[in-house]
Amino acid sequence: MIKTISLKARGRAIALRQSIEQNLDRIVQSWLVIAGLGSALRIATSPSAPSGSELAIIAPYALLIFAPAFSFWLALRWFANGHEMAQPAVRLARVGRWRDVSAAEAQRHPLFGTDGFMVSLLIGMLLNIPIRAMEYLAATPAMAGSVPAWLTILRTMMTLDVVLMTSLYSVAFVAALRRVPSFPRLLAGIWVLDLALQGLTARMVAAEPGLPEKVAHALQGLLTGNVWKVLISIAIWLPYLLLSKRVNVTFRHRIAD
Repeated sequence: MIKTISLKARGRAIALRQSIEQNLDRIVQSWLVIAGLGSALRIATSPSAPSGSELAIIAPYALLIFAPAFSFWLALRWFANGHEMAQPAVRLARVGRWRDVSAAEAQRHPLFGTDGFMVSLLIGMLLNIPIRAMEYLAATPAMAGSVPAWLTILRTMMTLDVVLMTSLYSVAFVAALRRVPSFPRLLAGIWVLDLALQGLTARMVAAEPGLPEKVAHALQGLLTGNVWKVLISIAIWLPYLLLSKRVNVTFRHRIAD
């Protein structure tokens, strides 16, 4: 019975991964529509701005909409043959006992590929993009003209964070899907950058005079929540990326010794 359940779960994972691969264009199109509608609603419900400031209002939302989609599109071309890319010269993951195999032998291995538990990681990275965007739209109103310095810094850092991180998670998603050897270290680097951006945002905004206590409290809650989400992701996925037989044969071309 356990074997039957395992086979069914494996079959569902394979079907889900295949569905994702077959609908990549639709995923991007859906993102453009949803992000565009969300940005338009955020602009429409924000305080009116002086005439002539339309570009300053629209620019951050245009980046939010198009940067992840463009990064996704570029990554699909960069990693079109990701599984054929060379292994990194320096091996960072040294946990466990493994034996290196050739690329051809790795690709013949029954665990080679992004099925199984890897599908959950793929979906998690993909869902992280709209979640970060929704948090940004909820926390950052459209504005232009004369505003306090702390508000300018806050909006700049929040925009940098959401545009950069959604773009990087898009690239990481494609790198995993295309079985790029450097994917595990790419994702680890994104986690580190994500944590660093949360700390940098808090430090830069807090350094500006006149920050209202209510805003400071709300910002602290948002940034702390982001940090916890990254830390939870690390706690769940880092052991998997280091020890999984599937990850090692797929991305590092090595099998358990």
